Amino acid sequence: MGTFVIAQRLNGTYKYEFVSRKGKTIFTSNDFELRFECEEEIERLKNSIDKCVFMRFKSSSGKFFFRMILDEHEIAVSRRYTTQLLLQKGIDEIVKYAGNSEFLDFSSSEDIFGPSPFEK
Repeated sequence: MGTFVIAQRLNGTYKYEFVSRKGKTIFTSNDFELRFECEEEIERLKNSIDKCVFMRFKSSSGKFFFRMILDEHEIAVSRRYTTQLLLQKGIDEIVKYAGNSEFLDFSSSEDIFGPSPFEK
């Protein structure tokens, strides 16, 4: 099962990623000014995953990637894959698991692991 992960970029905007059950990022969303906008788009995506269009591309370096289109708007870009088969497996994982996936929020500046035992 995959997971949506919300994070904050260095420039202060927010993004979400869909991460496979093996921990690899499958796609990354566009930027959002507010964190709750990420949550809203994740819910919209989960409810209408069957309406998504996956446009496949090949980069100049020979890597394969896709862009996710929902309601005529690009919502995400995939990571780069070495083969078309791996690209299709990434798409299949999204279609199969995204509708039931949970999301994790790592966007807060709080230290989620607490202080290091090595800090003095």
